[in-house]
Amino acid sequence: MQKNHWTLIDKKNGVAIDRLDVSGADINTATAINVEYRRLSGGRQEGLHLLSIDNGSIRVSIIPERGMGIWKAWSDDVELGWQSPIDGPVHPNWVPLHEPSGLGWLDGFDELLVRCGLHSNGAPEHDANGQLVYPLHGKIAQSPAHHLELQIDRENGDIVVRGIVDEKRFLLYHLQLTITLKLQLEKHAISLSDQVTNLGATDCGMQMLYHINFGHPVLNPGAELILPVKQMAPRDLEAARDGSEWSRYDAALAGYQERVHFFELLADAENQTRILLKNSESSRGVSLRYDITQLPYFVQWKHTGSVDDGYVTGLEPATNFPNPRSFEESRDRVVPLGAGQSRQFDLYLEYHPDAESVKLAQQSVEEISEIEKQVIHAQPLADWSFEVS
Repeated sequence: MQKNHWTLIDKKNGVAIDRLDVSGADINTATAINVEYRRLSGGRQEGLHLLSIDNGSIRVSIIPERGMGIWKAWSDDVELGWQSPIDGPVHPNWVPLHEPSGLGWLDGFDELLVRCGLHSNGAPEHDANGQLVYPLHGKIAQSPAHHLELQIDRENGDIVVRGIVDEKRFLLYHLQLTITLKLQLEKHAISLSDQVTNLGATDCGMQMLYHINFGHPVLNPGAELILPVKQMAPRDLEAARDGSEWSRYDAALAGYQERVHFFELLADAENQTRILLKNSESSRGVSLRYDITQLPYFVQWKHTGSVDDGYVTGLEPATNFPNPRSFEESRDRVVPLGAGQSRQFDLYLEYHPDAESVKLAQQSVEEISEIEKQVIHAQPLADWSFEVS
């Protein structure tokens, strides 16, 4: 019997499978789709599962045990992602999230898209005694999905993945992330719709940051980030060295110190903003679209170090700036969630495979940029940056 719905993980009902292969022929449709789900083995990936989906134009690989992050994506011969020095994917068991420095999160960092949150999403924070309170970028990326299902629409070939991940601590909070990822037939795009719900009986604050990372070939010397800037400030004095060249990227340089810029962006009448990263030839690019009422802040992370050390930029829509949680809370940049309340986050990531597509995306950004004059701060702002407060 043919079907178009599969449950891959359902902890509540004891369902967990290790292998699934689906093609258009399996569901009696001629659409050019392919789905592969398998258990990984060997090294630090032992025990992970990889869900790979091909809609005919883009192939996306999801790791359910790593907070349903998108590990890699490909379009034809182009990899959308970056070459991390971390040999991933890495099982969370090998990520020392709570090591004293608070930087253990970096031991597993190699995804195209990784969510940071949910209780905290910024820099590590320690108490007055030096004890770690919040680790770098929070816990959700190291949390496994306890529910995962796949659905394919026979009529139009749309592919929908739904996963559920919990982040909770006894007596403190219980947050649930429900993720819906959609691929439309033969479109170079990924649509995400996330919902965070407070399942606890008391109020709880939450934070979300989408750490979306690109390297070669979209990122190359002379690549440029096109933004509809409302207001921008460098995070620290190192980032301030970029000056007016903050939007451009350098060639790989061993020993490069990361540079981070913080933004508020403009949006159209429907509150939609758009950003574009294009290579130096304007022949390839990637863009993001999202609602600034859901994600009011944006972060540009530049790490154009040596190829061996990771030549990468992060495009990061967020509910806040990635400072320590207590700093952001004092500035009202922690999202309040009452008992049973939810917040929605929608994100559209598109790959632009040619010059014409890049040109049209840039025009869309520039139309939003014309709404009002941008404000560029040469130095960090004390209200935005913990390091200069």
